[in-house]
This record gives sequence, C-alpha cells and structure tokens, in this order.
Amino acid sequence: MQVIIVGAFSVLISNMVLDPKNGLASFAMFSFLALLKPIMSGIDYAKLNFLTIGAVFLIGIELGRINGSRSLFRGLLAVICLISITPTTIDIVVNGQTVPVKDVLARQFSDTKSLFLGMFIAILSVEIYSKLEKVDRLRIKMPDSVPPNVAASFSALIPGIITVTFIATLGFTFHAITSMHLYDAIYKVVQQPLVQSLPGLLVLMFVAQLFWVIGIHGNQMIKPIREPLLLGAIAVNMTAFEQGQEIPNIITMPFWDVYMSIGGSGLTIGLLLAVMIASKRLEMKEIAKISFGPCVFNINEPVIFGMPIMLNPILAIPFIITPLVTGTIGYFATSMGFAGKAVVMVPWTTPPIINAWLSTAGSMGAVVTQLVCILTATLIYLPFVQVASRRADLAQREAEQAAQQANAASK
Repeated sequence: MQVIIVGAFSVLISNMVLDPKNGLASFAMFSFLALLKPIMSGIDYAKLNFLTIGAVFLIGIELGRINGSRSLFRGLLAVICLISITPTTIDIVVNGQTVPVKDVLARQFSDTKSLFLGMFIAILSVEIYSKLEKVDRLRIKMPDSVPPNVAASFSALIPGIITVTFIATLGFTFHAITSMHLYDAIYKVVQQPLVQSLPGLLVLMFVAQLFWVIGIHGNQMIKPIREPLLLGAIAVNMTAFEQGQEIPNIITMPFWDVYMSIGGSGLTIGLLLAVMIASKRLEMKEIAKISFGPCVFNINEPVIFGMPIMLNPILAIPFIITPLVTGTIGYFATSMGFAGKAVVMVPWTTPPIINAWLSTAGSMGAVVTQLVCILTATLIYLPFVQVASRRADLAQREAEQAAQQANAASK
C-alpha cells in the first residue's frame, strides 16, 4: 500500500504539474517544469513494474517469521520459485515477423498483474519449505567446528532444492496439460472476472457487509482477496495514465472507496444524514453528532457500535444493500464516461468529494456521481431510521408503563 501511494503522488505531480499539455507546465511561464517530468516517470516505473517481486520477497520473510525463522532466505526462495514458473521466452513482432526472444522477464510478470499469483506462490513455497525443514532426515549436519551461518546454509540445502523443484514442476505440468502458464490462468480466469465484473464486485461487498452485521470486521475478512486484485487494477490504470494510454479498469481500490465506502462501510454517512433529518430520538441524534467527525474521514466504528448496526435487523438491511446500489451507480456512471476512471491511489481516509476529485485526476463527473451516491444512501436509510425511531419510542413507552405499574404495585 505504501509503495503504491508513493507512486500515486508521482503520477499526480507528473500529470497535473509537469505535463506540458495538461499540467501546470502547459503555461508558458512554467514550461521549464516539463524538463523534470522524467524524474516522476522514473519513480512511477520503478514503483509499479517490480511491485510483485518486492511483495513476494517480503511475504516470504514475514511468513518465515510466523513459522519461527528470522532468516531472509525464505524471501529469496519465494522469488526463485516465482521466477521458476514464469516464461522467459516471449514472442515479439519485428517488421511484421514474429521473433522469439529468450532469457527475458516480461514486465507483466513482475508488475501488479502477477501480484495474486506471486502471493500464492510465496505462501505455497514457504509453507512447503518450512514443513520440509523440520524433517530431520533432510538436514545436512555439519561438525560443531563449522560456523553457525554456514551450517544453517547446508541444513537448508535439501529442503530448498525439493521446494524449488516441486514449484517448477507444478508450473511445467500445468502448462503441459493446459497449454497455459499459471500466470494466464490466474490473471485471465480468476483476477479479471472477479475484479472487473460488477457481479463479482457486488458479491465481495455483500460478503463484507454480512460479516459486519454479525459482529466480524468485514473489510478485514475479504482483504486478502480484495486488495491484491483492486490494488493491482489501480496500479495498471496509473501506468496507462502516466503513458497517455487508454485507462483499462473501471473497478479499482479507489472505486471501492469513492462509491461503495463513503463515510465508511455501508455508506453510513447516509445513515447519519437520515438520522439528522428524520429522527427525533435524542440518543440517535447524539450518536450521529459524535460519529459525523470520524465519518468524514471514512471511520465509522462509532456509528456501527453506537447506533448500533451490528445485530440490528432493522438497520442491517440498508447497511447491506446501500453499497450494492451505489456501487452499481458508480459503475454505470463510469462505464458511460460521465465519471472518470480512477488513475491515482489516494489514502482511504481521504474525505468524500476530495477523494473523488483526486483519484480521478480532476473528474467533476466523479464528484457529481459521488454526491448522487450520498443522496441515494440517505434516501435508502430514511425509512429504516423512521422505523427504528418508532420502535425505540414504543419500547420506551412500554418501559415507562412497566415502571409505573411496578411503583403502583409497591405502594
């Protein structure tokens, strides 16, 4: 996340300040700024095109620590395993003829398109290695006179060889059977249909909201599936935007934040506005006032636990369906060209309106669409807030009557 956000600022500065056509450099007095554009382009290229390699290395190290080792070798092992299943011969067209080029690593195998595959291979390889390392018969034992670091290297030799051989054989066998590389299978069969289809996105959101309602942090539960795919999608858009190409992806991480998580999960900014408009309950209004400040920065635990929404069948219904409706609105507004596609990764705590404008590099259509989503969320929550208020009033009257009867009986 940190790497992508750092790169996002390079894209933003490159296109809004240093670009000679659309940025500040388009004005004559600032034209000299265009000479600095290669600096930001270099940062963007370095950040995006080797993201998978860095992620695989770090996942390997972290998973090794979870398994009780502080060695960096597991990170290197994960990278080696990923490269072992990656095709290193590609076909390019030169003067109308297809020419095979050997011993190269194409960019799509190290950038964000391979992130999901890289995570899978890193976890699989390190887990296999960790299990094999515990098998005493696979260890090469050295005399006590050998330095510990050297002894540890020899001890890891056989488990490492078995692990790399297994992963490479897996990739080879898969290609022999299907004529597809694992990269193609994961990206084209899993990632694209799941992320770049509206039904797939809505299923992810529905599952997240359902977890929230039963008392589990929904975003954390789907994060391992959602973030590699959506972060990869925004990274691809950032690259295309930087290079002046057509933006390919509608559904990205900023899309989720801008249209489906305004004010936090469930678009509870709509709930707070509905309470202020329709409810006369003092406690609901107080909770809305306290929650509105954090909600501006998309933090809504106060309202989820305070209203409450968790285990509340009345407010749970709009909490689940509202982001599905607004996500659909955002998708069609973007696909029709009214709202711009996201091309900049902004922090999820960026307030509404600002995040819509920044993430789309200044699309006013995106800002208008987000405002429509907020209005829609408020209208969806309104009748449920009224029902919740009436039921609270009824419960209060019944409690007061019961208290009066108890007092009368005691006298």
